[in-house]
Amino acid sequence: MTVCACSYDESIELCNVSVQLVYPEGSIEPYAGARVEMKSNTNAQVFVDSTDATGTAHFMLPAGLYEARSSDTHITYDWRYIFNGTRSMVVVSPDSANIIKVELTMSRKRIVH
Repeated sequence: MTVCACSYDESIELCNVSVQLVYPEGSIEPYAGARVEMKSNTNAQVFVDSTDATGTAHFMLPAGLYEARSSDTHITYDWRYIFNGTRSMVVVSPDSANIIKVELTMSRKRIVH
């Protein structure tokens, strides 16, 4: 009688990923609280975080191919700013720096008091 067993590591290695939002020149300074999403191209899972005061969101993600996107509204006393940005085909792997910059486009609307 022969006994045989197989084992393998089922754990998923997570990668530290930083997404830096790049605001249009002359608009506003980065701010805390902007929504950032990382959508997996493999299984459509969506991971969500918000930015810190430097405009950076931090994720722990499984390796794979992702789409980074952000859409947020920021209101000051005189203006309502609407920011949108997407970066496709982002490769997340344990071997790379995983720092992603997402260029934002802006529209703004004057608030009348």
